[in-house]
Amino acid sequence: MGDIVQTLAYGSWPSPIEASLAAAHDGHPEYVGFVGDEAWWTEPRPTEGGRRTLVRRRADGAEESVLPAPWNVRSRVIEYGGQPWTGVMREDGPLVVFVNFVDQRLYAYEGGEPRPLTPLSLVGGGLRWVDPQLHLELGEVWCVLEEFTGDGPTDVRRVVAAVPLDGSAEQDRDAVRELTDDRHRFVTGPRVSPDGRRAAWLAWDHPRMPWDGTELMLADVAGDGTLRNARTAAGGPDESIAQVDWASDGALLYSSDRTGWWNLYRASGSGPAVPLCPREEEFGGPLWKIGRRWFAPLEDGLIAVVHGRGATALGILDPETGEVIDTAGPWTEFASNLAVNGNRVIGIAASPRSAYEVVELDAVLHAGTGSRGGTPIGSGGTPIGSGGTPVGSARVIGAAHDDPVDPAYYPEPQIRTFTGPAGREIHAHIYPPHHPGCGAPGEELPPYVVWAHGGPTDRAPLVLDLQIAYFTSRGIGVAEVNYGGSTGHGRAYRNRLREQWGVVDVEDCAAVALALAEEGTADRDRLAVRGGSAGGWTTAVSLVSTDVYACGTILYPILDLAGWGADETHDFESQYLETLVGPFAEVPGRYAERSPTEHADRVTAPFLLLQGLDDVICPPSQCERFLARMEGRRVPHAYIAFEGEGHGFRRADTMVRVLEAELSLYAQVFGLNPRGIPTLELAK
Repeated sequence: MGDIVQTLAYGSWPSPIEASLAAAHDGHPEYVGFVGDEAWWTEPRPTEGGRRTLVRRRADGAEESVLPAPWNVRSRVIEYGGQPWTGVMREDGPLVVFVNFVDQRLYAYEGGEPRPLTPLSLVGGGLRWVDPQLHLELGEVWCVLEEFTGDGPTDVRRVVAAVPLDGSAEQDRDAVRELTDDRHRFVTGPRVSPDGRRAAWLAWDHPRMPWDGTELMLADVAGDGTLRNARTAAGGPDESIAQVDWASDGALLYSSDRTGWWNLYRASGSGPAVPLCPREEEFGGPLWKIGRRWFAPLEDGLIAVVHGRGATALGILDPETGEVIDTAGPWTEFASNLAVNGNRVIGIAASPRSAYEVVELDAVLHAGTGSRGGTPIGSGGTPIGSGGTPVGSARVIGAAHDDPVDPAYYPEPQIRTFTGPAGREIHAHIYPPHHPGCGAPGEELPPYVVWAHGGPTDRAPLVLDLQIAYFTSRGIGVAEVNYGGSTGHGRAYRNRLREQWGVVDVEDCAAVALALAEEGTADRDRLAVRGGSAGGWTTAVSLVSTDVYACGTILYPILDLAGWGADETHDFESQYLETLVGPFAEVPGRYAERSPTEHADRVTAPFLLLQGLDDVICPPSQCERFLARMEGRRVPHAYIAFEGEGHGFRRADTMVRVLEAELSLYAQVFGLNPRGIPTLELAK
């Protein structure tokens, strides 16, 4: 291409990042673990019906997909799932226990055809399992059992259970041992102390979500493998404990936000828990999936930690000194997923220039300096630093990022903080239009799309996303807004959304969009908003209640609060609105006042509505009622529903159509001329 730069209008730049390319690279590795000395993890396969396979990295570094299609390693407990597998290496090979998505049964894989360990259920959503842990001495796998007792989405109970490995429960529900009663609505899988005498897990109840308040449960493990004397050891209605585990010396470790930030604590004996590294940053996060892991204790007493404020790093914490030494490397984001084997640590990391990949850090101590007579070292023996200075790095061992196009086409994001109403801070990532061979006419300002993340108690990480690059490489800017209510900035920032959903999130997104226009970064007349799930709600409310945006893209949204909270969504989030909007019994009018379905007559901007027909979290009925209210209003719009898709699209062909339809909407509304994109037919 040389140094020649073409002058072309924004939105018409030719890009090698096609929708099919972005779809093929959607998703990322997840759920890392060790089987013996081997690293294993799950990986998405968008072109294979969106399934997730189990990947094994052998000692020689070779990667192989262990389970062929149609096996799909994914749990549906609380619908968002969680840790779906565990394994050990025996003399004759691996023993891996995993959840298969289609039937939600537990299976044992021992090198051949997987064999079922649990029965099918004829009731409701069936029997589901998550967060398994093997106990070979008992011949069992301990995990969370989610059991439907009726056909309604909230007719469900959850307990800690033990499943026999010999297959005796394959057709017999009674062969499953329940280790706890169902006094708590939600539980995580138990972690057993090194001496095998105690077990710890987390529990919480409606209307709390796990980031509001959880209890750390502790029980004695009897010789026959039963749990006795279960009691609350920490936590409560206003304290969120995100994870619990055991140190090698038998001390209890957990992440609590009792100070307003998720920090690590150590409890041993009868004394109070001691903070290990008190900082105004997060060593934990929202428990959207059961089995998330922000810290992992090493055998020598050190602790691997994923931590940060607004972004995350992988560090090694010395609990004696409180010092954290971060590993160096190109990554700016580590997922809440760690595994350890001895002093080997594996995690999942990404950056604005690389997608998520599996990385390993060797934290072995060798003779030298330091409070423990040694220095943590990176792979290959490189010291990772002292005094907090990273000088070594982890290495990629799986799902290595491979640029599918010249990285010159990737966006160059900016980390920004904006000022919102009442002077509050709003955190955002700004992705300006970027193309190595194209520029726009001098006076033209670019169109921008504000992306509202889902959750809403979550955040948008600063990582390479080819769906964002799909737009920026064509001359359309993207602004990811971590509006008030997002995680990563402490409990006070998170609590801004309490009873303010549909207000604070909408105001913050609008404030960023208008600030970009006022400073001359974006074209005020060509602003759009888009989001999925809770982000779809924010998008729809923005179109109903503001005049900021010229159009919007709404994906698998919540549109009718009263209907969604009453009986249309799943159990996990069925009382989420009690804190996001307010107690329905006390403020029923607020539910109607904020619902886009009740105010469809206010929508004047064109929109695209996208929905999976198998979605049980935000069901199609939400979209159907909204569209019925739009009838006869003559607002240009399109509705595309996808068979076989649930909450969040996973199939490559679906994602191609979604991206191309979204780009066509912007092209028609903003007067753009993208190349080779099918025209989306907008009804009126």
